Amino acid sequence: MTVSVDDIRRARKRIASGITSTPFLRSETLSGVTGVELYLKFENQQFTASFKERGALNRLLDFTPAQRRRGAIAMSAGNHAQALAYHGGRLGISTTIVMPRSTPNAKVEQTRAHGAEVILHGNQFDETRGFTLALARERDLTLVHPYDDPAVIAGQGTLGLEMLEDAPHSLDVLLVPIGGGGLISGIAVATKALAPGVQIIGVQSERYPFAHHAFHGLTAPQIPNRGTIAEGIAVKSPGLLTMELIRRHVDDIVLVGEQDIEQAIFMLAEIEKTVVEGAGAAGVAAVLKHRERFEGQHVGTILCGGNIDMMMLSSVLQRGMARSHRLVRLRVEVPDVPGALGQVTQLIGELDSNILELSHQRAFGASSARAASVDFVLQLRGEEQAEQVLDALSARGFEASLVR
Repeated sequence: MTVSVDDIRRARKRIASGITSTPFLRSETLSGVTGVELYLKFENQQFTASFKERGALNRLLDFTPAQRRRGAIAMSAGNHAQALAYHGGRLGISTTIVMPRSTPNAKVEQTRAHGAEVILHGNQFDETRGFTLALARERDLTLVHPYDDPAVIAGQGTLGLEMLEDAPHSLDVLLVPIGGGGLISGIAVATKALAPGVQIIGVQSERYPFAHHAFHGLTAPQIPNRGTIAEGIAVKSPGLLTMELIRRHVDDIVLVGEQDIEQAIFMLAEIEKTVVEGAGAAGVAAVLKHRERFEGQHVGTILCGGNIDMMMLSSVLQRGMARSHRLVRLRVEVPDVPGALGQVTQLIGELDSNILELSHQRAFGASSARAASVDFVLQLRGEEQAEQVLDALSARGFEASLVR
């Protein structure tokens, strides 16, 4: 069983009325920053904010009348669940989604809002998967696998057709996030059939490098104890069909770290004014980390999802502000005498620095019982202003340092 470019072309015609043909645009600012001619495919603009709609819809359109009456089932904690529920509702097909108990409530409610029956079961994906397969047999429901299914892969491959057609310049490289491998498999099949000179390079998180290791013949790593901000591609094992297609059509797979992904989310929000989840930022993270490899080339990537938890997004944005010294933590030793703290705060204000937080500590941190240690969180314009604040405090006799 395999997937051909003709399967992808048929999928494109079938799903055209149900999905958005999203923009594929050059980022002028990111191209200038990285030295790479960078083109972004805004799949976070789909109705459910993810590319998963393409494959889910194409698979549902394959259902026989009997399968439509009985309904569909899937195991998913995120984008596949919402895509299947949404398009199932549009087509009048009932959907059952099994999610791990640890799934954030927002994702559970979003999936229910599309009309799906949501069942919470299992603490790990393997437990959820086993329960889902048993429930599918018990209720005679049709399983829609999130990635290891020819119709799903063909649906995802329609992205490749769109990018090749819409690119204003011939592409050298397509960077594609990899979880289970459905997205890169479909794009690679389409691209290698129509533009074989374009390199297809997958991107995985360093914490979940399972497709990377399988592709490069490395020993599978131990399952990490730590999570990843790119939970959408945190898959412990790629599919059998997807891995076969990856080996046949993909040129390479690279890894990116947590800080690379965070920085990509931050830059996309600040520069492109677009919200992406960790998996959706993986391609841009690869450009940032491996920019020497791609310098001067025309590189396309997919912002494959925008469903990021709001608390997570808030944390990423604040951490990005701290890395760029627009948020700094400053520690100042202040004489324990009346008016000294007022002098420091007045001086900081005179330097156009906004005090967001202040903590005052006598028992810890100060070098003398006649002094207090004061931590300030300041909003600044950048590193140059941070140095100006330090220099001004030092000139007035206050010992001050940045807290990393």
